[in-house]
Amino acid sequence: MPTFIVLLGPPGVGKGTQAKILAETLGLPHVSSGDLFRENIKNQTELGQLAQSFMNKGELVPDDVTIGMIRARLSLPDCRQGALLDGFPRTIPQAEALERLLAEFGGRVNHVPYITADESVLIARLTGRWTCRAHGHIFHEKNNPPKIPGICDLDGSELYQRDDDKNETVVRRIQVYFTQTAPLVEYYRKQGRLSEINGAQPIDSVTADLMAALKNK
Repeated sequence: MPTFIVLLGPPGVGKGTQAKILAETLGLPHVSSGDLFRENIKNQTELGQLAQSFMNKGELVPDDVTIGMIRARLSLPDCRQGALLDGFPRTIPQAEALERLLAEFGGRVNHVPYITADESVLIARLTGRWTCRAHGHIFHEKNNPPKIPGICDLDGSELYQRDDDKNETVVRRIQVYFTQTAPLVEYYRKQGRLSEINGAQPIDSVTADLMAALKNK
């Protein structure tokens, strides 16, 4: 029976980093809904064009379009043993649609690790982030500062702060995430599939707690 893991966590909690580590450790493909959107739109697939048509009108992409992208990805041979899902679901209706989809592949959501941290920690992590203009290398004022302020160590280009890393935007992103995802967290908690992980710890400690939680489940 395939193993499907849904990884939850707010912006700035280090979910992307942990997803890569978990996927490699468990030998499961990392299926990111954000990556799927970008790939489908870039490759102008039928679903990508459909998604783009909604986005161009400033509308939310319907769940069935996103599910269609996930179905196509899970149909590939590397997902026969399961997958690590990142960025989907975000609501209870999406979670219910995902369960119906996974049933088609003879599976279900087995584990839901939820990496979380206090809002103040998330804000400090995100607002301290700076990106290089040339190749997108990431630096952080406190955790990974450049040798020369404002200059990328790797290619010498200017560092800038993305709009979505500015304080007002960061606060809004975090609040939207918690508001939107709170019912989903309770949904999986009631089913006994949720494991809450302290994301304020060092990366290695978060990974160790994730692996222990998955083992216990």
